Amino acid sequence: MPSVSSSESGSGRPVRPPLWRDGDFRRLWVGQSVSQLGEHAALLILPLFAVLTLGAGFGQLGVLRAVGQAPIPLLSLFVGAWVDNWRTRTVMVPADVGRSLILVAVASAALVGRLGLSALLVAAFAVGALSVFFDVAYQASLVRLMSRDQLVRAKSALEGSRSAAQIGGPALGGALVSLLSAPVAAVSGALFFALSFLSIRRIRHREPVPERKRHPPRIWRRIGEGLRFVVGDPTLRTVCLASAAFQFSFAAVMTLYLLFLPRELHLSGTAIGLSLAATGPGALLGSLLAARLPSRFGHGAVLVSAAALGDGAFLCVPALHGSPAVTVPALLAAGFVFGAGGQLVTVTVMAVRQAVTPDGTQGRVAATITFAGMGLSPLGSLFGGFLASQWGLRAGLLAAVAGMTLSPVLMALSPLARLGRSLPAPASPPAGPPPHHLRVPGRRGE
Repeated sequence: MPSVSSSESGSGRPVRPPLWRDGDFRRLWVGQSVSQLGEHAALLILPLFAVLTLGAGFGQLGVLRAVGQAPIPLLSLFVGAWVDNWRTRTVMVPADVGRSLILVAVASAALVGRLGLSALLVAAFAVGALSVFFDVAYQASLVRLMSRDQLVRAKSALEGSRSAAQIGGPALGGALVSLLSAPVAAVSGALFFALSFLSIRRIRHREPVPERKRHPPRIWRRIGEGLRFVVGDPTLRTVCLASAAFQFSFAAVMTLYLLFLPRELHLSGTAIGLSLAATGPGALLGSLLAARLPSRFGHGAVLVSAAALGDGAFLCVPALHGSPAVTVPALLAAGFVFGAGGQLVTVTVMAVRQAVTPDGTQGRVAATITFAGMGLSPLGSLFGGFLASQWGLRAGLLAAVAGMTLSPVLMALSPLARLGRSLPAPASPPAGPPPHHLRVPGRRGE
């Protein structure tokens, strides 16, 4: 059986070349970046299908967004425990292929007039489920692929592109629908997943994974270990709570926002896409700041201030009135500040989370935090539809945006706010059976 590398570091990992000269890292980064862009573009393409093609109302749009987000609470914990026992490329490649085929099927059904809301709900759930597999796997993949001294820079690169896609992907989706039509936009989204597949499948590194025992620990036990580790660590516990508050409110905001821009501000599809796209340059600025500010001012201070500034920028949106000449520049400014703050928070939180998490627990901790943070998104989407129907778009949007500001408040009142310039050391791994020996999987185990 071939070895991982002819030379290894003291930790047992292969010695890797400098980060951007490492072909495997570049393939992972390209694949992850375009996959995340496709994923978050699809989050807007499918709802706009419902609004523009099927004439969906408040409640139907909320249900569609909730169904697309439902796999996060339903699957995250199981996927995290499962990924810790598999080669991550084996998970990511099929996830890309599946999502690409689903979007092509949606576009084809729309073009022949056979796309209904029920089919769109099934597609949204399937894309969401495969995205859970991909997102948990790529986070574990980085830790297995890179040496410890490269991990911080590698995390910053991957999480920077992920955050940019999370913020800029919906803007791209809106622009594609506006400029090309919803079916063509769906095919464009499928191309992103195809490009990710082509890049990730070319990774040559045969990563070590835990050997599968004949009688492995029950999956509930492995999930419990991850949950206990996160709950027992004050830093990770705060990340969960702040993320849950933000994601619930943000899901409500996006449901209302997609209705507010065309129906209250009377913006065209092009203007909506432009307004959403402003978060992209902001995210780029946030990525640059994330590489400098935490080491200068402290991770805690940067987290609290960036979250407060980014979330607070949207408080002006419900008050906007008038012609697009007035409202669009204001939306661009709010989106830019929100993108910069959100990117800075996401990259910094990810660096802190991975720094305090032992290597063998990365998948379960990532899944636990995803479950706690994103698990409330389906309820937030439904709540956004409820606010629109009961309070109206303006009042409902104001309430949802105000809810986002709870996240920096929770961080400010916690030990997370006191983190200094240096990242914390890894905590002790969760209690459990002795660690397995590592092996390089053969083709059958892939």
